[in-house]
Amino acid sequence: MIAAFRDGLGRLRRASWVVVGLWLSTLLVALPPALVLHGMIAGHLGASLMADQAARGVNFDWWNEFLAQAAGVGQTFVPAIIGFAAVLDNASRIADARALAPVLSAIVGVQLLVSVFLAGGVLDRLARDRRVGTHAFFSACGVWSFRFLRLGVAAGAVYGALFAWLHPWLLDTLYTRWTHDITVERTAFFARLGLYAVFTAILVGVNLLFDYAKIRAVVEDRRSMIGALLAGARFVVRHPARTLALYLLNALVHLLVVAFYFLAAPGASAPLAAFAVGQLYIVLRVLVRLQFAASQTALFQSKLAHAGYVARPVPTWPDSPAAEAVAG
Repeated sequence: MIAAFRDGLGRLRRASWVVVGLWLSTLLVALPPALVLHGMIAGHLGASLMADQAARGVNFDWWNEFLAQAAGVGQTFVPAIIGFAAVLDNASRIADARALAPVLSAIVGVQLLVSVFLAGGVLDRLARDRRVGTHAFFSACGVWSFRFLRLGVAAGAVYGALFAWLHPWLLDTLYTRWTHDITVERTAFFARLGLYAVFTAILVGVNLLFDYAKIRAVVEDRRSMIGALLAGARFVVRHPARTLALYLLNALVHLLVVAFYFLAAPGASAPLAAFAVGQLYIVLRVLVRLQFAASQTALFQSKLAHAGYVARPVPTWPDSPAAEAVAG
């Protein structure tokens, strides 16, 4: 497990351009709605005295006035987006299965599609652990995007069922039944905490299955995503301690990144510092995501393949008169 974690770090260090590319993809997805929101704020402030006050610091009177008349992406400009509050709001939204606003759902949907497109190229690059070139990287993205889209439909159905049925049954029905006659608030709190832990454990298990399904699909060049999912499940079942321990170690690193952001994130009165620290946090989150993939790939290859093995050959520029002319 430690060896796989260290191997993953090495692969990540040798794939620095993948880190840059994923960060830029995140930035580019967020840029259009950010520009729209900027225009809405600028249009509402104009050249008023409120604009001068807002430039010097937070003006909650103006902020509430803006939210009262805002629509679309403007409704996302809430105090919860400031600093670490955004992390807490996202965590609370997941824990309580609260739906996103329609405009945020659209943005998240676009980000998911971009992630699905890039996932195959990223896993292929991390599995080979060597430079493959831009053509080969995006060729792998194209090959795996449709296969991973099918896998994503299955993942969406599973996660949807968990949040639509299991979550309310655990946190509403079962919790209410258990705490119906409880008069000690602390007991009810720990009961709810325990149910959150059960739901999180199930999510981790499902996440492991889909992680190793993608890895087995790429490394072994599998075309059937059902076959890849079953193969991923077999790998997790045969190596439960190692796969779970590696997952928890990577999760600990993620918690350390979150703790760093909690300590470093400035308030709304320092917008430039907030932007810089926020972008650093995003880069660190990208690194954590890639470390998950790199270390899990290293663990799989150490058990059922070998380092750098990928069944699919690296695509080359097709033979053509133009290619021959360049080669000559």
